[in-house]
Amino acid sequence: MKVPFLDLKAQYHSISEEVDVALHQVIGATAFSGGPFVTRFEEQFAAFCRCKYAIGVGSGTEALWLALLASGIGQGDEVITVPNTFIATVEAISLCGATPVFVDVDEQSYTMNPHLLEAAITPRTKAVIPVHLYGQMADMDPIMDIAKRHGLLVIEDACQAHGAEYRGRPAGSIGDAGCFSFYPGKNLGAYGEAGGVVTNQPELEQRIRKLRDHGQSRKYFHEMIGVNSRMDGLQGAVLGVKLRHLPDWNEARRRNAELYRTYLNGVDGLILPQEMDYAKHIYHIFAVRVPNRDAFMNELTQQDIGCGIHYPVPVHLQEAYAFMGMPKGSFPVAEQCADETVSLPMFPELSQEQIELVADVIIRYFRHCAFRQGDAAAKMGRANQGAALAIR
Repeated sequence: MKVPFLDLKAQYHSISEEVDVALHQVIGATAFSGGPFVTRFEEQFAAFCRCKYAIGVGSGTEALWLALLASGIGQGDEVITVPNTFIATVEAISLCGATPVFVDVDEQSYTMNPHLLEAAITPRTKAVIPVHLYGQMADMDPIMDIAKRHGLLVIEDACQAHGAEYRGRPAGSIGDAGCFSFYPGKNLGAYGEAGGVVTNQPELEQRIRKLRDHGQSRKYFHEMIGVNSRMDGLQGAVLGVKLRHLPDWNEARRRNAELYRTYLNGVDGLILPQEMDYAKHIYHIFAVRVPNRDAFMNELTQQDIGCGIHYPVPVHLQEAYAFMGMPKGSFPVAEQCADETVSLPMFPELSQEQIELVADVIIRYFRHCAFRQGDAAAKMGRANQGAALAIR
């Protein structure tokens, strides 16, 4: 039996009638760029995140970029984030002309370590971007406390956290703004590129709306220099359909995560993801850590089990950011995670039988590793014993 890493076809088949009707409605109304289907989704997503406003944009990268631009971040400013994230988080800072500053992550949650945040703040620091990684939110209370003391903006990178919670509060609702990606593989994914920003601040909402539409609040009257980052109507309609199913899909992911834990808990050499006591994890990614990752992934691949790495190279070690001059060893926890992390199959339609198969392959792999290590140790012991006899 083959176990894919992600199965978007299975998801589509479960909602195909609803999606097909929604797409035909958009085509019939010829509402392709922005329009009522996007507006309706914005209203629904704002309510889902328990925020006053949601603004649909072209991608998660643009959501981060426009949130920073609308907040006045620019040349000479510094923005603090983490190095173990998709490069878009840091690209958004660079696109504003600002300088990214990194802090290391907590080894249990893989999110920003609040204890390291304050030491990274300088007179040029203007904002903090905590990344809610793999579907689990960063430890927001201490981050918000530090930011408030220093007068810093907090922009949540919630691109992997649609429906995640921190002490009962939804992702995106705690900072000044929350930024989401609706890339097709996300828990809430479009059928193309799309993103969104949520906020409770009316001034920020208005600026982002203008920036995404060439700086205009009405057609052909441009109050600022903006860009074309409008969400299209087809994506708005698809996302509106999927949003109705998202709570159930997230709960299915959480059940699948518990099955993985049931089968894999106690496997020597395997580190399972932890759900922090402040968090509701929605498992966009089920990331484990293993030694000798290449051999482990090769075994999964040979057994027709899909897997991936999120992310193999921390941003500070990417060629694109080599100019920052931060060598290996600068952020040891993030670097260790990058060397050891493997993402196992995770999607709502994943069956118990498939999870059992994945777990069985992993257990047999580690038993084989233990056997080989034991055999090697025994051989070494016999060799040492022989050497001792020869000396006598």
